[in-house]
Amino acid sequence: MNKILTTAFLILAFCSVSAQEKRMLSLQEAVKLGIENSKNLKIDQAKIEESTANLLEAKNRQLPEFKVSGTYMYLPLKPNVDIKIPGVAGGGPEVSQVLYGSANLSVPIYSGGRIKYGIQSAQYLVEASKLTSENDKNAIAYNISQAYNNLFKASQVVQLLQENLASSQKRDQSFIKLENNGVIARNDRLKAQLQTSNIELQLMEAQNNYSIANINMDLLLGLPDNTEIEVDSNYIGADDLGKPDDYYLNLARENRKDLQALDLQRKAAALGTKSAKAENLPSLALTGGYVAADIPKLLTITNAVNFGVGLSYNLSNIWKKNSSLMQSKAREQELAANNDLLNDNVTLEVKRDYQNDLYAHKKIDVYQRALEQAEENYRITLNKYNAGLETITNLLDADTARITANVNVVISKADAALAHKKLLQTTGIINNN
Repeated sequence: MNKILTTAFLILAFCSVSAQEKRMLSLQEAVKLGIENSKNLKIDQAKIEESTANLLEAKNRQLPEFKVSGTYMYLPLKPNVDIKIPGVAGGGPEVSQVLYGSANLSVPIYSGGRIKYGIQSAQYLVEASKLTSENDKNAIAYNISQAYNNLFKASQVVQLLQENLASSQKRDQSFIKLENNGVIARNDRLKAQLQTSNIELQLMEAQNNYSIANINMDLLLGLPDNTEIEVDSNYIGADDLGKPDDYYLNLARENRKDLQALDLQRKAAALGTKSAKAENLPSLALTGGYVAADIPKLLTITNAVNFGVGLSYNLSNIWKKNSSLMQSKAREQELAANNDLLNDNVTLEVKRDYQNDLYAHKKIDVYQRALEQAEENYRITLNKYNAGLETITNLLDADTARITANVNVVISKADAALAHKKLLQTTGIINNN
């Protein structure tokens, strides 16, 4: 019976492991996959298509307008027809139907620049929407880097605690033998086992954090939520921080897509102001047409071709306020203020993230020295304990400090890597690296 239960348990465990797909991903692969599956970028793509359609609409305004119409009317009642042409007296013939058709062609010649300004403005807005999408890609790349960093830290802490738990359990076995031989007191053995339990609890928390970070990555990358992601052990690399903050500030001014998009929006708004001013100007167009009509037994018209020049001018503009012009100027002022504000924010963000990057890398050196001190302290305390010159409490405290120092080093290195990614995102070049 026990063999059957054991076999069933192993089968269930194997099925559970098999159902969870494992996938090895580097940070670059994760960013690429996340961008491909981003729902925000799909929204951005729809906005690009919308602005492209607006550009096509603006271009269509410079093309000729050609309209064809036709009308057929049946007259169930006999109409009263009284011809007034001199020399022709009396009523006309019986009319029961009327057929009328026309074709009209209009070619715009001059519209005060409204068509030209509309096309140029729409082109700027198309490019601005593309740059906005690129800026969103930078933000998405950092979000994925942040999630990847959390997953990396969680996996490293799990691995470190697993190693320490195995070492602590091995020490417990040795202490049990020493207690049985009367070498150490039962109280010392229990203290050691208590520390083992604490490490086990820390490991459970770390594994839980890893599971949550893994689910978050699955959702960000568009993967099934049961996919176990294996992070690249070489994720932490050397970062180039040998340049001053002004270097990164200049990079941001050259590469930030939101700055470039806002600049194009300002250009589009300036053209909108010119177009609004052009509403007070007349429009000129070439016109042409063809008319044909047939009223049986009364009138037939064919080959009635016409062409000429059409002039249109809205005289009400003389006394009406140009509200479009006022709105466009207000839009320009708003965008100019946004531009100044964005430039200030870029300066603040770059200098802040540069300082955070420096700070994060300095913390690595401090934690590395602390680890060396903790390792040496544990070695000395262990030697004294073995010589009977130190208590088990101090030995366990030294071991706890050593474990904490190891965890701090791992976390500080990962945090420094993420701080540099944040600096790259702020400068607009995270996807270039």
